[in-house]
Amino acid sequence: MSEDALWPRAATWLQSNSSNADISVFGVPAHKTSISKTGAHKTPAAIRKALLRYSTYNATRRLDIATLKVSDLGDVKSPDSIEGEQRTSAMASVAAKSRLAVALGGDNSITFAVARGVFGTDLSNAGLITLDAHHDLRDGISNGSPVRRLIEAGLNPKRIVQIGIADFSNSPAYAQRAQELGIRVIARSELRRRSVEDIWAEAISIAGAGSAGVHVDFDVDVCDRAAVPGCPAAAPGGISADELRQFAYLAGWSKLVKSIDITEVDVTADAPDGRTVRLAALVLLEAAAGLASR
Repeated sequence: MSEDALWPRAATWLQSNSSNADISVFGVPAHKTSISKTGAHKTPAAIRKALLRYSTYNATRRLDIATLKVSDLGDVKSPDSIEGEQRTSAMASVAAKSRLAVALGGDNSITFAVARGVFGTDLSNAGLITLDAHHDLRDGISNGSPVRRLIEAGLNPKRIVQIGIADFSNSPAYAQRAQELGIRVIARSELRRRSVEDIWAEAISIAGAGSAGVHVDFDVDVCDRAAVPGCPAAAPGGISADELRQFAYLAGWSKLVKSIDITEVDVTADAPDGRTVRLAALVLLEAAAGLASR
């Protein structure tokens, strides 16, 4: 790529590694417990590379995220084991000392360890918002179980909001489990008649009812499959890439949000134009823009 001193790249910003960072980024290349085979462990590096395609300037809001101090803490080693989950939580704990911690997945199993690291062992006053086509309430340990595991670890299910739950992508048993637990489920269909801002306002009021803050899980398979071919579980008719970006900005802008993760992108299954991993990179940049707007 050609270089232009007047067109600074987002990748260069991420590599600046400032002390006392406003935003800390770390990779969690988990993939071994995924329900379906995935190359998601290769995605954190791909997201960093995709940042070469973008600048640091948000034209809509006329702000430059380069004003934020950023630190890239690198990747967690062997995150799929119990010891790896402990390392992930330790990394998240370090990242949480900044204003916003961002975990680059990896599959959705990372949500459990990241949230535990950010909020510690006492999750009773923490909140969770998921942008996901699925409930992730399965039994066992996999990318389909992090929400259930967080509840069992002490997270109040009445402070969980799930946005974008898709038709024909969940079972009656897990839908009933979500209902019985008191989770607020906002189906994908609600976005056809309500604005992103309206839905976010409801979600943050519920998840942020405690005092510890909120973790936001961006499972990219919430999007329409045409936009995210690199998400094996994405279905036609999911939310748009633009809607996901709007939610990412709002997450970064919300003072109650302490951390986010970006998951379920399999870069090895992406389209030749890299559209899925590029969207994942934009989720990071939109969240940073929101943080710069606080």
